[in-house]
Amino acid sequence: MYTIGQVAKFLGISRDTIKYYEEKALVKPQQNSENGYRTYNRFDIYDLTTVNFYRELDLEIKKIQELRKGKSIEGIQLLLEEKEQEVLEEIAYKKLLLKKLQIVKEDCQKIQQYLGTYTIKEMKPLAIMGTIDHYTAYEEYDALKENTDSLKKAVILTSLRRVIRFNEQGMQEDKFMIVKKLEENEKALDEQVLFHPKCLYTVIEDGRWSTGGKNTDDKVEATIRKVAKENGYELLGLVYINLLLATYEEGLERIFLEMYVPIK
Repeated sequence: MYTIGQVAKFLGISRDTIKYYEEKALVKPQQNSENGYRTYNRFDIYDLTTVNFYRELDLEIKKIQELRKGKSIEGIQLLLEEKEQEVLEEIAYKKLLLKKLQIVKEDCQKIQQYLGTYTIKEMKPLAIMGTIDHYTAYEEYDALKENTDSLKKAVILTSLRRVIRFNEQGMQEDKFMIVKKLEENEKALDEQVLFHPKCLYTVIEDGRWSTGGKNTDDKVEATIRKVAKENGYELLGLVYINLLLATYEEGLERIFLEMYVPIK
């Protein structure tokens, strides 16, 4: 027979956790009628080990109580298969989140390397998953959220593109797209694919800290036209804008955007 202290040390769980399991009738140690101390036998240790395992699977106490009342081997197997699927889905999501984190780390390097400069870059293929024709089109945005599960999670940071279409008279169209980067040799199924082999590429800073809250679209457009003219590039009238990073300075946001401007 063992004391609560011995069992807690042996199993690596706290006394309070064991007491909580007792309150929920998940373990039922014997109690000495003379001194009131509880003692635990090997079956109690098996109970505690099993309950701990189910708790690590994030199983609710109520569910464990039901198991405690009786469950067939087949029933337990079914329960474990359901939890297995949940864990696999969580692993898949964590892998995606890790990939996104690594991309944002790379984006920080882009800011340091390209901020305020212009170079020539390829815009790699992007599959269009959905479009909001105007940033005030709230109904379209709601419909897009319903049809795109990942939009509800934090991992969309690198999946949103602002697309501006312009000509000599100025901006003609301004919309947002949800896109997916296509891996090497990956083919889009039913989605439209964006790809431009040659673009003017730059990183700019936006946000109230640097602009005072003013719209800088016209200023950016003028700079793009100037750079293109100086280098003899013919613009195709498109700009793709991607959020790289948002941070804060003195309580004001600093937003860093990368821009792909397709040229001939």
